[in-house]
Amino acid sequence: MPAKDIYHECVKNALIKDGWQITHDPLSLKIGKKDIFIDIAAEKLIAAEK
Repeated sequence: MPAKDIYHECVKNALIKDGWQITHDPLSLKIGKKDIFIDIAAEKLIAAEK
């Protein structure tokens, strides 16, 4: 797993304050024989209002 940079926690906290939910920290994927790491996986539910 790669090291986190100096901005990682700041970005993560900003996403949380903006209403995002952190789903994985980090997100690891295996594609064939390769392992891929994505810094942060987040999602935000957006509801439409009428």
